[in-house]
Amino acid sequence: MAVGGEGTVFQDGTRFRLFAQAPFLKPFRKPETVFVSSPAGSVGPGPGDYRMYVVDPIGKQLAYGLAEDFRGDPIYLMPPWPGDRFPPALPDIDGHFDHIAPEAPEFEAAHLFGSVRFTLDVWEKYFGHPIEWHFRRDLDRLELVIQRNLLENAFMGYGFLEVGIHRAADGAVEPFSLNFDVVAHEVGHCIVYSVIGVPDAGTAGAEYYGFHESAADLTALVAALHFDSVIDELLEASHGNLYTRNLVNRIAELTGNSQIRLAANPLSLLDFAHGWQDEHALAQPLTGAVFDIFVDLFHEELVARGQITADQEDLSDRVEDSPDYFRIIQPIFDEAYAAAPEEFREALVASRDELGMLLAETWRRLSPDNLSYAAVGDTLRAVDRMITGGRWRTIIDVNLRRRAIGSARVGPRLHPPGRHSHFDLPRVFVPDDDMTNW
Repeated sequence: MAVGGEGTVFQDGTRFRLFAQAPFLKPFRKPETVFVSSPAGSVGPGPGDYRMYVVDPIGKQLAYGLAEDFRGDPIYLMPPWPGDRFPPALPDIDGHFDHIAPEAPEFEAAHLFGSVRFTLDVWEKYFGHPIEWHFRRDLDRLELVIQRNLLENAFMGYGFLEVGIHRAADGAVEPFSLNFDVVAHEVGHCIVYSVIGVPDAGTAGAEYYGFHESAADLTALVAALHFDSVIDELLEASHGNLYTRNLVNRIAELTGNSQIRLAANPLSLLDFAHGWQDEHALAQPLTGAVFDIFVDLFHEELVARGQITADQEDLSDRVEDSPDYFRIIQPIFDEAYAAAPEEFREALVASRDELGMLLAETWRRLSPDNLSYAAVGDTLRAVDRMITGGRWRTIIDVNLRRRAIGSARVGPRLHPPGRHSHFDLPRVFVPDDDMTNW
């Protein structure tokens, strides 16, 4: 057992049981036992430790962030939650949490904590150091809040990660606390705040918002690929043809047939030249470009290992946008995967780690002020030159150019933020000292 079985082993760490993907998806109805880096015995009731703690509040009527008091005056609600709370998840005698059954009421709290720590472990491996909280000036620990009834959303803010529910069309309720993709996505926002920073007033443009969502999606995608079960299901379903509509390129899975958005998507910045409405949609050209880079890295790794030929890789590139792509390409992957499934697994893990390293090194070099997709692309090229001597320059150039990243500009915002926007309230800024708390 490890971080996803394919990551850093923490034999002295704490065990949790996590659903690698949403538990209502058939292949993932049984949680996977993983170690996280927190030493056994260091995580107490809640769960909670020196970095973060879970609160399952009773009677919390308002989400954190900007709200109004009884007079209609603005107030900024921040942790810690001062009210009553439901009983916490408790460790066993050895300090682990994998003894808690998924049916137990405390399982949500354990799953939420474990998912956040798991995601941080993955990305701290790529950054090479702990990811410091962006709110450490005012708060020592991150408060992880479960909201079962009032919040049909999930968001990271200044000192908190608050997760609610998804209410399906048929009335079914799925808690986001059990949806690893959703939790990891929110941790991605925290990484952006911590590593890149919060822009000064007036310097946050459209592409900063889009980048935020793209980075959060990619955080979740790479983290999910650290579960043994995700890698197994992905390869069994696709035989290595990652453009198959699969569980990895579906971001924040909600049902077996619908999803919030796809990593493998056809959008470019030209689609937003007239303007934009939602930062999640605006993120898709950048997410799509990075996903395409990941697929090309994987193909290059397969060629290097002798699993597909250079001609087959070239054919895949040439027919990528053709309606006959799957008819032509899928049989090639079916045959190659059947001959060497373990080589495909090793190639996928190597490509995942190459992508994680490239992204971490790129993100740490970005500035939040006036951030643009062109700057992200230029920085990615510079990181490739520094790390690999420019080995991936052609792959990066081709995939950024296909999305018009570096050549097109995003138009104005066409409508005010919607209720699902993470930026409809000032959750990203550092509160003033005189802002009201509870």
